[in-house]
Amino acid sequence: MKVGIPKEIKDHEYRVAITPSGVQAFKAHGHEVLIETNAGLGSTFTNEEYQQAGAKIVSSADEVFAQADMILKVKEPQPEECSKLRENQVLFTYLHLAADREQTANIMKSGCVAIAYETIQLPNGSLPLLTPMSEIAGRMSVQIGAQYLEKRNGGRGVLMGGVSGVPSANVVIIGAGVTGTQAAKVALGMGAFVTIIDRNIDRLRYLDDILSGRFETVASDIGSIARSVKFADLLVGAVLIPGAKAPMLVSEDMVKTMKEGSVIVDISIDQGGCVETILPTSHSNPTYIKHGVIHYGVTNMPGAVPRTSTYALTNSTLPYALLLADKGYPAAIEGNEPLRQGVNIEKGKIVYPVVAAAFPDLV
Repeated sequence: MKVGIPKEIKDHEYRVAITPSGVQAFKAHGHEVLIETNAGLGSTFTNEEYQQAGAKIVSSADEVFAQADMILKVKEPQPEECSKLRENQVLFTYLHLAADREQTANIMKSGCVAIAYETIQLPNGSLPLLTPMSEIAGRMSVQIGAQYLEKRNGGRGVLMGGVSGVPSANVVIIGAGVTGTQAAKVALGMGAFVTIIDRNIDRLRYLDDILSGRFETVASDIGSIARSVKFADLLVGAVLIPGAKAPMLVSEDMVKTMKEGSVIVDISIDQGGCVETILPTSHSNPTYIKHGVIHYGVTNMPGAVPRTSTYALTNSTLPYALLLADKGYPAAIEGNEPLRQGVNIEKGKIVYPVVAAAFPDLV
C-alpha cells in the first residue's frame, strides 16, 4: 500500500502523523511511504531522516493525496485538503465531526473512507488513540491557565500555589477522565486548590484514592457546577462523550458570576466545548474576553509541543495504521472491533451513530 503523510496546515500545527521509526515499520511490512517535503520540521524531523528510514519525499500535498491509498494526518482535513480526497481513499486522522458540519459534508462528498482516531474504542471503554493527546492537553491546560492568570496577560494576578499566608488559586475541573485527571495532577503539583466535578461517583472515588494535595471531588449537577464556577480562578472544561458533541454544562449566566480576570480553558472545544461562551480560537489568537473572563479555546493545543506529541501519537496510531495497510479496508475492520468503531464516514455515508445524530439531514 502507498501511505501518504501531508504537511499539516492548520494554524500553528507543528505535529506530523509519523516519526522516522514509524516509516521504518511500514517499510518492514512492505509498504511505500510518501511524505510531503518538510512535513516533519515542526517536530524537528528532517527530510533526510525520513529518507534514511525509507520514505519518499514529494514536493507537494497534491502529490501525496494523488498517489496515496491511505492518508495519515494529525488534525482534521482543512477545506482545501478535503477537495484533494478521492473515492475509496482511506483517511486516518482526528476528525471530531459531530462539531463540524462543513467538514462532515466535504468528506462525504469526497467518497473516501474516514476513520477517526478519537472514536477507536477498546472493550473497556478506553480511547487508545485519543488518550495520549488528552494527557498532553490536560497537562497543558493548567500551564496555560497559570500564564493567563498573570496580570500582564489580563488575568487576576493570582499565583497558582500562593505563598505563605496567601491563598492559592482555585482550579475547577469539569470532567474526571484522562484529560481532567492530568489537569488535576499538574494543578495540585503547582500547589493550587482543586475541585474535580464528574457525574461518575466511582471515578471520583478512584481519584480520591490516587491523588494527593489540596482537592475535593464533587458530584456533577447544575447546582454544584454553578457554585464551583463562581469561585474558580481557573476553570478547565474536560468533558468527553466519544465522537459526540460535548454537552453544554457551564451556561453564560454561570460565566457572568466568575471573577474578573479569571480564566477558562475549554479542552473539549474540539467537540464544540462545554462552556456556552467558548468559541474556537487558534495559537495565533488564543484568547478573548467575555464578561470579564479570559476564554482560551485553541482546538489543537498539543500542536504547541509537537516533539512530545508526535512521538506519543505515533506510538498509539501505528499498530492500527499498519493493520489497515497490511490487510486493506474493509478486511482490517472485519476482525478488529475497536478499529471498526473508528469508521465515521464510508463512501459518502455517515456510519458513526452520534455523528449521524448530530446531522440528521445529511444521513
